[in-house]
Formats: sequence, C-alpha cells, structure tokens
Amino acid sequence: MSQLPLRYEVEELIHAYVQCIDDDQLESWPDFFTDECVYKVIPRENVDLGLPVSVMFCDSKGMLRDRIVALRKANIYAPHFYRHLVSNVRVLGEQDGVISAQTNYVVFQTLLDGETRIYNAGKYLDKIVRENGELRFKEKLCVFDTNRIQTLMVTPI
Repeated sequence: MSQLPLRYEVEELIHAYVQCIDDDQLESWPDFFTDECVYKVIPRENVDLGLPVSVMFCDSKGMLRDRIVALRKANIYAPHFYRHLVSNVRVLGEQDGVISAQTNYVVFQTLLDGETRIYNAGKYLDKIVRENGELRFKEKLCVFDTNRIQTLMVTPI
C-alpha cells in the first residue's frame, strides 16, 4: 500500500502549522494539537544524552494557549517575524493510530530593522493522530541543532 496520501496529509499539516506561525496567527496555533499533548523545543545535545531539559515545554493544549496569552500580554521582546523552511518530510511509520514523522526545519527571523538571520535549525519529531477526521499533533519535539539562541524564545518554533 502506498503511503503517498498519508504523506501528503502529514505535509499539509506541517505546512499549515508553520504558516500559522509565520503569519502571526498564533491564537490558532494550539488548534494543531490534541487536548493532551506534548510540545518541546529541546537542544539536540540533550536529546542525544537522554536529558529532558528543554527551552520550551507544554504538556497540554491549555498550556499552549497560556503560552500565546503570555506572548501577547506579558512577555517583553524585540518585535520580529519568522519564516520557516521545511524539507524532507518523512512518514516513519504508523502504529495503533499514531503516525510518526520527521521533518527538517530552518527558521529565519527578521527584526524590525530589516535584518534577517537564521534563528533556529533542526528537526521536528512528531507523533500525529487523527481526531474527527483531521490530523493533530499528539507530540511535537523541535530538536534544534543551533548552539546558541540569540534572544528570548517566545514564539513557537
């Protein structure tokens, strides 16, 4: 059986996810996740060493929503824009209704002065399930290769 239709669905989910962030539609960002979910932005070094410490961690859709409220109302940071490039979307398998996928990403950040730089690069390790006919992230690990994050990370990767 071909995995192309499933791969296409996964690619569409990932493309819609990054477009939501890039277009600053962050109030819709939690809708890409199940109610009980895990979202982590974690250094590759910690993953390789089995260390759980992450830069950003949420373990429910409610925490994702809280993160966006904090970003909009409480955090102080330099205004910026993100632009994601994603590639090499791979469906690694499906077991008991959970789809495993891996995708490479690069996030460019542009500050109001117009300077654009690579902000973060790495891979998404996703666990995806179908809810009411739609794909949703049950777990999204953003494993980044970037050794140093230049500014406070407030916007999801």
